[in-house]
Amino acid sequence: MNSTLICPDFEFCGGCGHQDISYEEELKLKENMVLKLLTDNNVEGYEFLGTTPAPSPTEYRNKMEYSFGDEGKNGALALGMRKRKSFYEVVTSKHCNIVDGDFRAIITCVLEFFKNTGEIVFHKKRHIGALRHLVVRKGKFTGEILVNLVTSSQLTTDIVPLKELLVNLNLSGELVGVLHTTNDDIGDTIKLDNVKLLHGRDYFNEILLGLNFKITAQSFFQTNSAGAEKLYTTVADFVDGCKLEKPVLFDLYCGTGTIAQILSKNAEKVYGIEIVEEAVEAAEQNAELNGINNCFFVAGDVLKTVDTLDVKPDIIVLDPPRDGIHKKAVNKIINFNAKYIVYVSCKPSSLARDLIVFKEHNYNVEKIKIHDLFPRTKHVETVALLVKSEG
Repeated sequence: MNSTLICPDFEFCGGCGHQDISYEEELKLKENMVLKLLTDNNVEGYEFLGTTPAPSPTEYRNKMEYSFGDEGKNGALALGMRKRKSFYEVVTSKHCNIVDGDFRAIITCVLEFFKNTGEIVFHKKRHIGALRHLVVRKGKFTGEILVNLVTSSQLTTDIVPLKELLVNLNLSGELVGVLHTTNDDIGDTIKLDNVKLLHGRDYFNEILLGLNFKITAQSFFQTNSAGAEKLYTTVADFVDGCKLEKPVLFDLYCGTGTIAQILSKNAEKVYGIEIVEEAVEAAEQNAELNGINNCFFVAGDVLKTVDTLDVKPDIIVLDPPRDGIHKKAVNKIINFNAKYIVYVSCKPSSLARDLIVFKEHNYNVEKIKIHDLFPRTKHVETVALLVKSEG
């Protein structure tokens, strides 16, 4: 193992992939990976604008979904990230350096509390046990913290004392809300169907590029706030570079409407589509909070909802999930015949696959820029500008 290893848990923890090399080496690896994928898929002829590093390679994440588990077979209770190549074992994230000290203090507090209760980890096959997940979110620029404890209904311990411990922690940020979610689903996803507010409010605030955003427990929001500012600046630059006066924009997979509101300043109208209804509600509230009245949000699956829009967009912005755009949705997006498309991708292989389809319909890739929003992991964001040719 490299002697310059930063995190002592890297060898076992599945949360990171690049703790054992320099950040400069990591950026080069990611850049080469993206460019090779594009070349292998015959995506060529574009202007490559380089790779923008994260503002900081450490303590950058504003959200962590921790799992309860065992340190090993019949081992002590753990709370953190899944162990490499393991479904059940967990490495307690007490040394994690991609989050700040408040995250580490919170998981330490929660873990120590449950060690003395006799509660056991929810077993995914036998469906017994109470402890499932702990979700911590913190605004990088506001310092506001939201904590969500996820258990099954088999929990027998009174967690009011835990709430009190959390409220009285010595944190650099401000704990604005503590939630308790009950989830009896057999899957390992975090469902927020049964949520009880234990303290404060059920959202926290964050600021990006001078705009305010209200973020709830379920809202999608880029996990690197400082890096997101750089990413969204590139998106805005690509849109502005189209040199259209007051264009009509579509922001598909819009989440809480972050991109839509950033682009609204120079647009006539922006229409956002997002499948999570709660995120759309937050987007509408955020637009009102920021005094923006030319953004319109629709709750629904992009595949189905684009059919309901009778507006012709000048520019389409795409920021889909990791698996990219549904193959049927791609054709519907193409049929809008927008002159420009800005594609934001967090999975280069999905981007390369989708760019091939756009290319077959006369969309040429004009520019590519890479942004690292996930230092010490294998993930990276890529922004592509596509222009419709006349042929």
